[in-house]
Amino acid sequence: MSNIIYINDFSAAELDVYARLSENQLLNREHPENGIFIAESPKVIERALDAGCEPVSFLVEDKHLETQAKKLIERCENIPVYTAPFDVLTQLTGFMLTRGMLCAMHRPQIKSLEETVKSTTRIAVLENVMNPTNVGAAFRSAAALNMDAVILTDSCSNPLYRRAIRVSMGTVFQIPWTIVETNGGSIVEALHKEGFKTAAMALSDNSISIKDPRLSDEPKLAVLLGSEGDGLKAETISQSDYVIKIPMSNNVDSLNVAAASAVAFWELGNN
Repeated sequence: MSNIIYINDFSAAELDVYARLSENQLLNREHPENGIFIAESPKVIERALDAGCEPVSFLVEDKHLETQAKKLIERCENIPVYTAPFDVLTQLTGFMLTRGMLCAMHRPQIKSLEETVKSTTRIAVLENVMNPTNVGAAFRSAAALNMDAVILTDSCSNPLYRRAIRVSMGTVFQIPWTIVETNGGSIVEALHKEGFKTAAMALSDNSISIKDPRLSDEPKLAVLLGSEGDGLKAETISQSDYVIKIPMSNNVDSLNVAAASAVAFWELGNN
């Protein structure tokens, strides 16, 4: 394989993307068309490639060149493949979590809300969810439990942050998503314009159960989940068509947003 490049020093400049650039530097907010993300593990990389993402380079532990990495490397002709023994690669924090393979890829262009929700009937909406682990877990639940798309407000953690991708098991490449600028306001109006009734997950005096038959009867429903600490904005709740809750026992009043998303998507997705 002519594109294999052996390294013995992790300070090489071409490896900055793996070892030294922060998530914000990779995102490249000033020039998003030049943004990069890092995919970890053969399964996740394969899902990203299947979704049309364009690779920039690979970083592979040398013992995997002829095993689990071979198929992906052959699929991406002329893409640089940097490789080294494990003791060199351990200089990269967290490399042991990658299953021996990383891939730097160009960030895909973000689609509009209208394009993302076209032909959908059940969507998940994340408002101000800032923990990339929770974002990744919500994506995995949405993909597994029959939601058609995921919408994020611009204050959410980016779905292509490395941890979010890893926790999602690559489902961020399998389910349509977009980021909507709210300018500090509510996202509900934009969802209404696309024909969706909105169901805000929140505890209030007028909350109804997620089992309420009116929800499943809605032809187009958006399920809204809020931040880890404060939940949904008061404005978002007041503008929503429904305020919904998960029935619970033992005086437990709420679940982590990732756990709550799984329960809600199971009940309200296109089952």
